[in-house]
Amino acid sequence: MTTPTRIGLIGTGRIGQVHAMSVAALPNATLEWVCDPFIEGAERTAAQYGGRVTTDAADLFAPGVVDAVIIASPTPTHVELLGRAIDAGLPALCEKPIDLDIARVDGLRERAASASAPIVLGFNRRFDRHFTELQRRVAAGEIGRLEQLSIVSRDPAEPPAAYLAVSGGIFRDMTIHDFDMARFFLPDIVEVTARGANSFSEAARAEGDYDSAVVVLRGAGDELVTITNSRHAAYGYDQRIEAFGSTGLLHVGNQTDTLVRHWGESAVESLGAYQNFFLERYAEAYRQELAEFLEAAAGRPSRSPRFEDGRAALLLADAATESAATGRPVAVELS
Repeated sequence: MTTPTRIGLIGTGRIGQVHAMSVAALPNATLEWVCDPFIEGAERTAAQYGGRVTTDAADLFAPGVVDAVIIASPTPTHVELLGRAIDAGLPALCEKPIDLDIARVDGLRERAASASAPIVLGFNRRFDRHFTELQRRVAAGEIGRLEQLSIVSRDPAEPPAAYLAVSGGIFRDMTIHDFDMARFFLPDIVEVTARGANSFSEAARAEGDYDSAVVVLRGAGDELVTITNSRHAAYGYDQRIEAFGSTGLLHVGNQTDTLVRHWGESAVESLGAYQNFFLERYAEAYRQELAEFLEAAAGRPSRSPRFEDGRAALLLADAATESAATGRPVAVELS
């Protein structure tokens, strides 16, 4: 019988809870340590999912304490914690973004490239089975040469003003997932054009940020990717992708809790509401993300995105921020 991988979790906010649930759902992983400077959060998480608690991340990096770490703490802590993981030779799954400052990311780049254990980035949408199938079928040539990719991502409601103040802006916080998804299909992006708008959120406006955005990416082969974002959607969590190629089209639509349709006097083909929370939509993807991380941690082949994928997504976010501010396309080199 295989001994479960001992996981150390750093950060017990919303995304930390998601990772704790994923660890609990997998038979080959166990939550060994839970770290949060606010000990009450660590204690609540450990009470539900197991593990010892601490306020000091150093406890997790002591030799032989855990087999891998999940970094789900606030973004400004990521670079330091990844550096500790590299020094300790521990596999690390780090939430996006690596940092809001590309200079700090590049300061860690050489160490990450030579790390003895894998550094994995938390782009969970790559592991959604619908998006995975779409990418596989595009790569297999089912629609010929990919010419256009359309990604729609809208949240049900805008986050609190306090979160917007530290988020790094819509492109680094929200669109960054879509930048990674675009690279899942087209790794070589060469140009970014972005526009942002303030349609409804005074909190975003006060931070010099946008509540709505449209981005056009151009691939090295003149493929076009369109990303449409909004911080709100009255009808639920809007997550769609369409791939158009020389011989056809593939599409993934939104999910509902049931596929039963209703016909009546006031509506036909009526479906239930779209799922209204990211965990409902991506719970399975988060579990698969962790399963792939465990494969990487064990030295086996894994589909997990790595440090360079996180860096590329941040470069695209920076380019989009510049383009939205200047009104001009921005050329990018992701290598």
